[in-house]
Amino acid sequence: MDFSQVQELIRMVSKHKLAEFILKEGDFKLIIRNQGSGEPLVSTPVVMPAPQPMVNMAPPAAAAPAAPAPAKAEAAPAAAPAEGNGNYLTIKSPMVGTFYRSPGPDKSVFVKVGDTVDTGTTVCIIEAMKLFNEIESDIKGKIVKVLAEDASPVEYDQPLFLVDPA
Repeated sequence: MDFSQVQELIRMVSKHKLAEFILKEGDFKLIIRNQGSGEPLVSTPVVMPAPQPMVNMAPPAAAAPAAPAPAKAEAAPAAAPAEGNGNYLTIKSPMVGTFYRSPGPDKSVFVKVGDTVDTGTTVCIIEAMKLFNEIESDIKGKIVKVLAEDASPVEYDQPLFLVDPA
């Protein structure tokens, strides 16, 4: 099984909101669990003659130091109140890649400041490994600020849009 097949399985688990998906092929076992955050956790225990550690294929942010991660998690619901963003929520990048606001260079942007988005509305595309992934809003509200530059690299969990849920 190659990486693109694993990515497709992750997309399907997310799309169909499955709690868990297990695939066994001989000595290979793949477990994908959706932890409720919208981004499934993928783990693949490698079964070989000698015991091997579990390989965790979670997004790169899992390798980040433990101290900064909780600070990010606490700041996310408040959408960085230090910047005076009040009750705004953020739409964050679910992966590492290149952020695009429109489906093509000659096309109009998916959303702009002032647009109202619903859950499931496509807000941008993130290109990762030559795959273009449509990113959908997981919240309902009005776009108040675009935080990422078009055609710029983005990190996992990086805020992309500020949304006023009111």
